[in-house]
Amino acid sequence: MKNKNMKIARVECDLTQEQLAEKIGVTRQTIGLIEAGKYNPTISLCIDICRALNRTLDELFWPAE
Repeated sequence: MKNKNMKIARVECDLTQEQLAEKIGVTRQTIGLIEAGKYNPTISLCIDICRALNRTLDELFWPAE
């Protein structure tokens, strides 16, 4: 399942995939794979992404009902 919430939050923060990746210490490919739903990040990585995008875990990673 694609992570549209993460992509929307990243764009709202005016960050490219590369810029977000640099902020949290991963590759741009990792960010792309997470957004495409092809990689399940660790909870630690999820928290780093949330902090970088100023969002909660629920906002970025909890599936909408």
